[in-house]
Amino acid sequence: MEAYILDFVNFMLRWLHVIAAIAWIGESIYFVMLDNSLKPPQAENCKKKGVFGEMWAVHGGGFYHSQKYATSPGTLPADLHWSFWKSYTTWLSGFALFVILYMVNPGFYLVNTNSSWQWAAELSGWQANVAAVLFLVFGWVVYNELCKRISPNMERDGILSIAVGVLLVIVAYVSTQLFAGRAAFLLTGAVMATAMSANVFFWIIPGQRRMVDAMKAGEEPNPIDGKRGKQRSVHNTYFTLPVVLLMISNHYAFAYTEAQAWLVMSLLIFAGAVIRQFFVLMHAGKTQPSYLLAGGVLILLTFWVAAPTGESQVATAQANAEPNTTTHETSESPLAANVGATIEQHCAGCHSKQPENPAFSAPPAGFAFDAVDQILSHQAKIQEVVANGYMPLGNATNMTEEEREIIKNWGE
Repeated sequence: MEAYILDFVNFMLRWLHVIAAIAWIGESIYFVMLDNSLKPPQAENCKKKGVFGEMWAVHGGGFYHSQKYATSPGTLPADLHWSFWKSYTTWLSGFALFVILYMVNPGFYLVNTNSSWQWAAELSGWQANVAAVLFLVFGWVVYNELCKRISPNMERDGILSIAVGVLLVIVAYVSTQLFAGRAAFLLTGAVMATAMSANVFFWIIPGQRRMVDAMKAGEEPNPIDGKRGKQRSVHNTYFTLPVVLLMISNHYAFAYTEAQAWLVMSLLIFAGAVIRQFFVLMHAGKTQPSYLLAGGVLILLTFWVAAPTGESQVATAQANAEPNTTTHETSESPLAANVGATIEQHCAGCHSKQPENPAFSAPPAGFAFDAVDQILSHQAKIQEVVANGYMPLGNATNMTEEEREIIKNWGE
């Protein structure tokens, strides 16, 4: 029952997270499109009112006339629309999911036992949890300081964009050293998502509130608030596509099991950013297919970097041929014969460096059971997912209840 409750909560949180993210991203993309599509007003009365730009649109059988004021309008309605709860709900539900899916079992999901940084490979579960939280916090702090120091008045945003790009490459590399494959991709995306939501919380909304308060007091709003809000909103729109991609990456083991996973991440981040640039410019009336082409080239480069090599296939074959290392039972093996046979029959077809199942090009979740020590290191998790019926997925291999009991009683 406990496993069912956890799964159901996970299910509903994921639904909430997706709904909030769709609403937030959709609204964000719409306003960027609106801002880039504005044209100078034609009517004299609009110019006199201080209208900076306007856009006419048709949708759902109706016509819409959107206007943007360069300065404060004459009056503000009491029901002024604000956009922030979608952002906060997305981040809070995402962090809750991270707690349930990763931080509850950090020794299994967060610790990178294969890290070339020995201290990182030896982190305990609670230390990995602390490291994950600090990773998010420091990611935001460094990004925020770059914005404040490089382009405080929004006059050097080009240089700032380069600095943020370099920061993301560093974040991608450090994440793959600190955390296990799936968690590394997720946390790199979470650093960007945290920056997006923090931009709204610490800069965009407070700036907008100061502008509204100034107008209500009959004062001229500080233009720096509007400029800074625009700067952070622009960053958010370029983060959007890479964040979505990194959040769904846990379904594709070939990406996070690649030895150069940080490079895979970096290429995909930049691919998403340049593809987003194509649409930003298109809404401004500038169609430049070169950005789509650049995004496609980066994706093809990612395909080449992540593709399995002949050397890895040979190494896997040699590993499977070595005595006393495969799932087959031997007199010296610490793995019981019935456990080894059950895992080989129902698990190893997918969970192998070279999966036999054509649906996978790499072991799901990065867990390969080609050797006894690999199986033993994941004993607790294997027992958990087999006992609660989560694995094999859809029971595609027809594991019987008797075989599940063998795994449940493993080690007793």
